[in-house]
This record gives sequence, structure tokens and C-alpha cells, in this order.
Amino acid sequence: MHLLVLVAIFTIAWLLRYTRWRSLSHGESTTNCHHPDWQTTLVIFLLPPLLLITNAIAIIWMGPHGRMVWMGNDWLSYDLAICFLGYASVNLLVLASSGWRMLHQIRTYSLVTIGERRVRILDLATPYSAQIGFWEPELVITQGLLDTLTPDRLEAVLAHEQAHYHYRDTWCFFWLGWLRQMTSWLPQTAAIWQELTLLRELRADRWAADRTDPLLVAEALLAIVQTPPIFAENICAAFSQTATTDRLTQRITALLDRPTSLDAPAADYQTWAWLLLAFLPFITIPFHT
Repeated sequence: MHLLVLVAIFTIAWLLRYTRWRSLSHGESTTNCHHPDWQTTLVIFLLPPLLLITNAIAIIWMGPHGRMVWMGNDWLSYDLAICFLGYASVNLLVLASSGWRMLHQIRTYSLVTIGERRVRILDLATPYSAQIGFWEPELVITQGLLDTLTPDRLEAVLAHEQAHYHYRDTWCFFWLGWLRQMTSWLPQTAAIWQELTLLRELRADRWAADRTDPLLVAEALLAIVQTPPIFAENICAAFSQTATTDRLTQRITALLDRPTSLDAPAADYQTWAWLLLAFLPFITIPFHT
């Protein structure tokens, strides 16, 4: 019976991701600059892996013995649940370990003060800036960025990075990156991840534009558009991270159109109510004897 529940939850998780994302992608884009839908995109991304995790916990909680409704149980589903949670735990440890090593390396870079901001200077000719870390990230910029940008454009980039710090983007995307890695086999995982990172950058762009000038942010983007990624994106929020040609167009359009704030909209409880499905596996526990 537990095996049937396992298969049913896996099917639900797969269908939720596939049908909801397909419906959204055929409707209004989540990257529409005037109507960003952080909540819908996050729920579509979060619900399937959370459903799989709670299902594994429920099966381990009930154990391999006894009966459920009219059917018996065996060790197969129990072992599969343990393997899945073990796989998820190993992924988390690997990501956290690599993140700590990267952060330790970054803290060996020179620390200077630019304006009121303390930044780490990386001696590279490539123009690059990023918040790197977990809850309290380090701001890293390269010497190439200092040499490439004028002071006012540099201030716009630093304001963008301050937005990532304000919203704790590196901390949030560390956990989202963990869920992405452990469920990379689910439909549209990579596509939804790209939408989330774009929405994150749009929000940071707007923050910077409100505190400096949207033209300065757009000009800075154009100046460093071809910057390659330097650090792992799970604990990194970089100014040019999503600045491919199509993403760049969307970001610049958002800046020049001067839309309403890209901060998270008021809570849409109907959308967030979908996350209650993540607790669905726990309903099966009282039926186990």
C-alpha cells in the first residue's frame, strides 16, 4: 500500500509541475514587467519537491510493518523513502559544504570601503559583481568592474547588489537551489529556475532604479552584458547573471517602462493555499495500523 501511495504522490508531483507550468507559460508570462507573479512561480517550483519530501517522511514514520486500509506493507517503499531522503540530505550537505568553502575563499580577498559599503576586491579584468554567501553574504566586485564603470554607474550596480542583501536572495536561493538539484528530473525545473532568477534580478533592478536612475542601471547592464558566470549560482546573486540577450531586453524594458514596484505583491492566499497539498501524505498516517 505504501508503494501505491509513493507512486500516486510521484504522479501528482509530476502532473502539478507539468500542467500548472504549461498553463502559465501559455498564458501571461511571469516575466511580464508590469505583472510579475512571484507567488505563482514559487508555488509551482516548491510544491512538487515538498510533496515528495513529506511523502517520504510519512512512509518512514509509518514504517514497513502493519497494514494500511485493506493492504499490507513491505520494505520496498520504506527503503525507497529512506534513499530519497538520504539523497536529499547528501545534496544539501554537498551544497552547503561547497558554499562554505567558496565563502572562506572570498574572505581572503582584499576588503575595502566604497562609499558606505564594504566590498571584497577580486583581481580580475572581467567586470563582475555579486553577493555571495548565505544569510550574511559578502559583496564581491572585480578590479575590471572598477576600471570599466563610471562612478555613477558603479553606484547603480552597488545599489542593485544591496537589493539582493535586503531581500536575502542568496539565503533563499540556496534553499531553492537545493530543491532544484534534488528534483532536477521533474518537468520544467530548469525553466522555472530561470524565471525565478530573472524575477529576482528584475526586483533588484527596480530597487536600484528607485535609488539611483534607471538609465544608469540599464547602461551598466549593457556595459557588462557578456560577463561569464564566476561563482556557483546557488549562493550567488550576480548583477549580470541573467543578462543573456533576451533576458537583457526584458530587464532594460522593465527599467525604461518605469512600471509599478516589483516588490512582492500582497499575499494571494488562494495561490499559497496550493502549498497545503504538501501535507497531503500526512493524511495517510491515521490509516496505518
